[in-house]
Amino acid sequence: MASTNGKGKVVLAYSGGLDTSCILKWLIDQGWDVVAYIANVGQDEDFEAARRKALEIGAVKVYVEDLRRELVTDFIFPAIRANAIYEGRYLLGTSLARPCIARRQVEIARREECNAVSHGATGKGNDQVRFELTFYALAPDLKVIAPWRNPDFLAKFKGRPDLMAYAREHGIQITQTADKPYSMDDNLMHISYESGILEDPRNAPTADMFRMTVAPQDAPDRPEEIAVHFKDGSPVRLVAGEKSWEDPLEMFLALNEMGRRHGIGRIDIVENRFIGIKSRGVYETPGGTILREAHLDIEGIAMDREVMRLRDMLSPKFSELVYNGFWFSPEMDFLMAAINKSQEVIDGIVYLSLYRGRAMVIGRESPSSLYDRDLVSMDIEGGFNPLDSEGFIRINAIRLKAHHAIMKKRSGGRALPDTAPESDACGARSEKR
Repeated sequence: MASTNGKGKVVLAYSGGLDTSCILKWLIDQGWDVVAYIANVGQDEDFEAARRKALEIGAVKVYVEDLRRELVTDFIFPAIRANAIYEGRYLLGTSLARPCIARRQVEIARREECNAVSHGATGKGNDQVRFELTFYALAPDLKVIAPWRNPDFLAKFKGRPDLMAYAREHGIQITQTADKPYSMDDNLMHISYESGILEDPRNAPTADMFRMTVAPQDAPDRPEEIAVHFKDGSPVRLVAGEKSWEDPLEMFLALNEMGRRHGIGRIDIVENRFIGIKSRGVYETPGGTILREAHLDIEGIAMDREVMRLRDMLSPKFSELVYNGFWFSPEMDFLMAAINKSQEVIDGIVYLSLYRGRAMVIGRESPSSLYDRDLVSMDIEGGFNPLDSEGFIRINAIRLKAHHAIMKKRSGGRALPDTAPESDACGARSEKR
């Protein structure tokens, strides 16, 4: 369908909420034909109602795309293989969904012969970066419209009251109220909560806020045992009692349900956004938390020590690239190739016990196991001569002896203390007497 307005056609990432509904109408007012694109990444949403709403506002066409399976296979599972975790705690749920959403948005723009793409991300957050870096990596010729950085838009909409007034003026149905205790974003991987009452890092999240997991103290007082099967570092089968799942999406949905029942995957953190702002976020990531624990464990038995050390150097960088929006980048291609190589023999089964907020590994087995029971046994020699340890220790002690000699020489030949100086009650160092 050719554009009927002067500026051309734009694909808008549309959620059906207040912000993107007002943005849709605003783009039309600016002279754009708007194709609304609704991505189903597992959020709790009435997609048919959102589709009808977009058409009522004036969208020339609406796409409702089910991206759940590709989110699991193309984004979540690679992150699990990389043991990706940002700043040691955040499992990157929103960060993984954004390139998945933006990739399909570019595909729709090509299909509809659009000359622009647009999103509703704010000018202070990470999502604007994630969306736009994907757009520029995959389709640098497309114009990017970011209303929350547009001076005219910002002059018209200074806050939620202005958006709500605009919606009422144009007959746009809204369910939001002026009082919003927090902002929520959900997908298959997690739910995130921020802003509102959470902007004060001292405020505890309210008990009724959580939607994806029960409180650990309210979880069943009986553990549930499951088994996760891995092939080349990816989960390929899940077993719980008499039930089993092999389809990636169904398996991840089942893990989410198990994690929900047992209150697994809640965190409350202050993180560093890419643009330099600290942000407080509360997250629920049930299935992802279980998979991470299982994957770390299967690597322990099947991955070579030196390969693991090198891969562990790459994981933080991988996580940083995901968080900052560089999924489609040459450096990510390089890291992905290295990580996939490290996973070639990461096969086997991990057994876990799920209980009141924890996913605890209770056993593992692997056809690629590097664990030698006879070799580590205290009762069986197993081909290892304990006398060899003497030479091993002597070799590793060479540099320690050299260091000690140098320090003794610098101290004028005085004997060096055998321990570090103690501290007094005030924390100041004092010599032993």
